[in-house]
Amino acid sequence: MGSDVKKAGRRTPARQQDPEGTRANIIEVASQEFALNGLSGARIDEIAAKTRSSKRMIYYYFGDKEGLYLSALEAAYATVREGEAELDIAGLPPVDGMRRLVEFTFDHHHQHENFIRMVMIENIHHGQYLERSGVVRELNVTAIARIKELYERGVSEGHFRPGLDPLEIHWQISALCFFNVSNRATFSQLFARDFGSAEMQMKLKQNTSEMVLRYLAREAAPRL
Repeated sequence: MGSDVKKAGRRTPARQQDPEGTRANIIEVASQEFALNGLSGARIDEIAAKTRSSKRMIYYYFGDKEGLYLSALEAAYATVREGEAELDIAGLPPVDGMRRLVEFTFDHHHQHENFIRMVMIENIHHGQYLERSGVVRELNVTAIARIKELYERGVSEGHFRPGLDPLEIHWQISALCFFNVSNRATFSQLFARDFGSAEMQMKLKQNTSEMVLRYLAREAAPRL
C-alpha cells in the first residue's frame, strides 16, 4: 500500500511552468543590463537576481552569456520589425506611406533607447554576433522589401526619382533616426539646447521626414 502511494505521488503532475514567459522575462532584463554595461560588463548573477528565474535556468535557455546577448539583440530587432509590420501603409499613397515609415522609425528609436545602445555595442564588436544570426538577417529582408515596394510605387506614379537603392534609403532613414538618440546628450551639452524636449523632438521628426522625402522626390515634383 505504501509503495502504491509513493508511485502515485511520483505520477502527480509538477507545477505548471511558463517557459515562454520565463524566457521573455530573462531577455527583457538582460537587454537592460547589456544596454547599460555592454557585453563584457553585464553579469549573469545580476541578471538572474532581477528576473523570475535563476542563473542555472538562464544557462539552460541560452547556453552562455554570449548566447543570451545574441538572443537579446535578436529580440530588439524583432520589436522594431514587428512595429513596422503593423503599420497600415500598403494602401497609402507612396509619399504618405514613406512619411509614416520615417515617423514610426523616429518615434520607435526615441522610445526604445536600449535598442540604440545595443546596436552601438554590437558595432563595437564589429557585428560579429549579428553575423551568427539568421534571425536578424531574415527580419531585415522584410524591412527592405517594404521600402522597395513603397519606393517602386512612388517611381511608377512619378513621385520619386528612379535609380535609388532601397537599402540605401533604409540606411539614410536609420542614420537620421539613430543619431537623434545616440548623440542627443552630447548635442544638448555642447550647444546648450535641450534636444530631448517634446517641442524639439517634434521639430526634428518633421525635419527628418522632409529630408528623406526631398531626397526621394523627382526634381520636377512640387514642394512636399
